[in-house]
Amino acid sequence: MIQEEICELIDLALAEDIGDGDHSSLACIPPGSMGKARLVIKEPGIIAGIEIAGYVFSRIDKKIELSECINDGSRIKPGDTGFYVEGPVHALLQSERLVLNIIQRMSGIATTTGKYVDAVSDYKAKILDTRKTTPGLRAIEKEAVRIGGGVNHRMGLFDMIILKDNHIDYAGGIKNAIIKANKYLERTRKNLPVVIEAREMHELRQILEQGMVNRIMLDNFSIYETEKAVELIDGRYEIESSGGITLETVRSYARCGVDYISVGALTHHIKSLDISLKAI
Repeated sequence: MIQEEICELIDLALAEDIGDGDHSSLACIPPGSMGKARLVIKEPGIIAGIEIAGYVFSRIDKKIELSECINDGSRIKPGDTGFYVEGPVHALLQSERLVLNIIQRMSGIATTTGKYVDAVSDYKAKILDTRKTTPGLRAIEKEAVRIGGGVNHRMGLFDMIILKDNHIDYAGGIKNAIIKANKYLERTRKNLPVVIEAREMHELRQILEQGMVNRIMLDNFSIYETEKAVELIDGRYEIESSGGITLETVRSYARCGVDYISVGALTHHIKSLDISLKAI
């Protein structure tokens, strides 16, 4: 089921790209021409965006027929076929760039996410995305993380309370921030988890002294500090590691016993997968 946010995004993208008409196709392709095309995989990874591509094609012309060869989340290799598509040539050409933009980027995100998930598969830690997404594309990029085996963190500022460094500083310290957050939830009758960031061990001790949170985020802790923090928390709260964690270090953080590891690079520093749509 395509999310409503993604449907709205696709409509905006089509309006942006097509404008008052695809004049390149109108200029040289006779009206009513029918054609076929194949999605060609050129790079190994995890495919994502096939379902959304089907929606794009149907949004432009319901006469287009798509035959999937692989499903979202499948491991792919060069030479694989993602799908075959058949229909009015004008509609296929209007769809081409948007379909590829979506599949290439989503597959890049899913592939990167899959590498992190594989790296920590022996441990309980789950890989989380962040809000470091392309403005307007969050729903698509977070869906790609999910397809790659990761877990979606909050979608926005509205579905979780996360007290980070600036919140804590503006609120007048850790104790004040936690107390005010809990009073806010009581006053508004909202049922939101409270997560608080610890930047150093002394802040972690203040958080443990105060309590009243659901999760503690260890921000930019070294692996040694993370081990000590996990011992100190001793299962009383969920633990999330964050801040500059890479594919080379993620397994070491998972080994410490944290519950979650958030990685901004899943959506922030991404390379699209090499995939093309070729007429046949």
